[in-house]
Amino acid sequence: MQAGGVRPDARALAMMLEAVGLDRSEERLAQFPHRLSGGQRQRVMIAAAIAHGPKLLVADEPTTALDASLRHGIMDLFDQLRAERGLAVLLVSHDLATVRGHADRVVVMQAGEVMEAGTATQIMEMPGAEYTKALIAAAPRLNSPRPVLPAPGAPLLSARGITVSFPRPGWRKGKMVAVDGVDLDVAAGEAVALVGESGSGKSTLGRAITRLGPCDAGDVTWAGQVLPPRSTMTTAHRRLIQPVFQDPVASLDPRWRVEDIIAEPLLHLMPGVGAAERRDRVAAALGEVELPADFITRSPRQLSGGQAQRVAIARALVAEPKMLLLDEATSALDVLVAAQIVALFQKLQRDRGLSILAITHDLPLARLLCHRIAVLEEGRIVEMGEAEALIAAPRHPATQRLVNAGA
Repeated sequence: MQAGGVRPDARALAMMLEAVGLDRSEERLAQFPHRLSGGQRQRVMIAAAIAHGPKLLVADEPTTALDASLRHGIMDLFDQLRAERGLAVLLVSHDLATVRGHADRVVVMQAGEVMEAGTATQIMEMPGAEYTKALIAAAPRLNSPRPVLPAPGAPLLSARGITVSFPRPGWRKGKMVAVDGVDLDVAAGEAVALVGESGSGKSTLGRAITRLGPCDAGDVTWAGQVLPPRSTMTTAHRRLIQPVFQDPVASLDPRWRVEDIIAEPLLHLMPGVGAAERRDRVAAALGEVELPADFITRSPRQLSGGQAQRVAIARALVAEPKMLLLDEATSALDVLVAAQIVALFQKLQRDRGLSILAITHDLPLARLLCHRIAVLEEGRIVEMGEAEALIAAPRHPATQRLVNAGA
């Protein structure tokens, strides 16, 4: 609200959204938050924070949900606001690469204590604390050593002509096409990344292919057999693909113990499993994600972010799926914990032969985990290829932007 309680007109509100990089700003004003991507929702929050002309902006992980190019754009916006308005910014972040180019001073904390403090250049180029060195080393880069991935097997999932649309908000007629006739294949034991800028349609595509979200048109086959629509899928179909979502704590029911959270898929997808076998399967899943057996009595509020994500992974594994859908599964974690979770996914690839469809805006992460990368822009795959080759010689401008931002 402006001074005197006068509501800004639609154009003024749209300009606020444009200032943080949202396209179709006037149309966005009529949308509900669930119609926006994670990155778009984050930018709306930033627009709301700067709209009142504050003197100090406390930015708590303001770029976590954004792709690399938009991440730099938001930080450039903060720099612009500092220069034009004298705005002070207190930036809370685990993203040292972003901090490096935009902070004057850095304070590194661990377990509530300051490990070291100094100028950004001093901390990044001459770190003194071992914890700081570990943080810097853990951040994935496009030139980091890449592990040898297990060889993919026979064709497994095949999607053809996938199309998803949503009604236009407010008074506007017609539909917005979020995914436009996409084809994609995933082999047994293969990891494929869907990458793209925020709002490119990667999460919508991933959920449509795996029958976890709406799909207007297109066919999906599994080992040559057609997967039915989401509304008519059997328990046997639902067991095939299990998701791991972005926010580890929000994806766990706060009222349940860890044992109940992990056992829930067994109750619905494998109802023939008895109570004793369920307990054994829960214990085995906990061990597979490298958590102690006594964690079964904990509640989500007693878990760190990394521990909560391991519980979410155990829940996904307990019904013995053939594929995991990872929707930004590490973006809410600090770089050290994210590196541990990536190592866990790599272990699961080797040990279980799991296929993975990874939705991410993090190109260095996609390179570490995935055999192939598909780049999306405006609901279409604009480039796809073997991960190392695609990053080394990107052809499409969207891919080039992602590579340049992640370098």
